[in-house]
Amino acid sequence: MCNEKSLEDSLCKRVIVTRDETITKCLDPDSAALSRDALAKIVYSRLFDWLVNKINNFIGQDPDSKNLIGVLDIYGFESFKTNSFEQFCINLTNEKLQQHFNQHVFKKEQEEYTKEEIDWSYIEFIDNQDVLDLIEKAI
Repeated sequence: MCNEKSLEDSLCKRVIVTRDETITKCLDPDSAALSRDALAKIVYSRLFDWLVNKINNFIGQDPDSKNLIGVLDIYGFESFKTNSFEQFCINLTNEKLQQHFNQHVFKKEQEEYTKEEIDWSYIEFIDNQDVLDLIEKAI
């Protein structure tokens, strides 16, 4: 619901305002693509924030609460008050890598131990495959 020409101009042209004049410069294709990608990133980011707020409101999450549940977030050197869509994608990728590790190190090895009747004790591990399936079905 925006003016097509204004959108095209904002993605394909740069406006420089000086004290004496306004200069409009056409962007080369690579620079225009960067503008397009920046717009897409901010749209996805705002959509993600909107979606998280809608879900939080629906489940009755108090926006001022000091307690929260972090889904698909692994301990690391970054700590954000609010995760962005980009951080969600990073965390989702990390969770998929962790799931791959779990599948090969825990699940398959323990199945092999059972199959070969090796005396061993079961190793408990967190399996987030259901969460991954849910997210991937929504994507």
